[in-house]
Amino acid sequence: MSEVSGASGIAQELSRAGVSYASEIASAAARHGVDPKLLAAIAAQETGGPGANAGRNIVGDGGHGRGLFQIDDRYHDFARSAAAMDPAQNADFAANMVSGLLHAYHGNVREALSAYNAGSPKATGTMTEWMDGQRLSYADSVLRHCEKLGEPTPPGTAGAIDSTPSAPLDSRGQLMEQLVQELAQTNALQSFASTTLLDGSAFAPSFACAMPPSYAQLSGLDLYGHSRYDVSYAGLLSDDDSSSGGDSSVI
Repeated sequence: MSEVSGASGIAQELSRAGVSYASEIASAAARHGVDPKLLAAIAAQETGGPGANAGRNIVGDGGHGRGLFQIDDRYHDFARSAAAMDPAQNADFAANMVSGLLHAYHGNVREALSAYNAGSPKATGTMTEWMDGQRLSYADSVLRHCEKLGEPTPPGTAGAIDSTPSAPLDSRGQLMEQLVQELAQTNALQSFASTTLLDGSAFAPSFACAMPPSYAQLSGLDLYGHSRYDVSYAGLLSDDDSSSGGDSSVI
């Protein structure tokens, strides 16, 4: 499936679910690798309201929020340009932001949504009261809009996303996770090497080999070559040896 045809099919699906600017949202989602239903749910949360699947192209938030995704002109130069009120460019800017936040928070959708709304992955953000009386944080409200739009886009198609916290978004996320694990192992080995004294005896054989006696030990000499015994070698020779004609001075 090509990116263009995939985005077109997803746009039709979103349109059937009542999403306004479905084509712009699907195209922006495909370009930035974001789940199109998640992106549509953000638009519904920002400018649609509880129970709505569609957002609107308006100026809101006291005049600071621009367009379908309410890009804030206090923080983004883009929001101070005319392009901010163009649904296609507004959706593209929002999709790029969401993609960056998902990567920054390792695919954790709740943290990315909280940061999109309030600048912090742990923030509660804007509270929304639904028709059944439930008051939900910004992230949970967006995810409820997602449920209304149906199941996430199947894996392998444009913009698919795993909403499981800390799940890698794509192969780059998986590679980064692998590198982090390998770095941790390397650091652990370096720490072990720098703090542990290796005992060479641990590598020695379990049996001991005695050194053979030296010539000095066998001959009864001390360290200076003198006999340790109070006896001369001549006295050790027998009478037979002394008369044999041999040189008695040679041992």
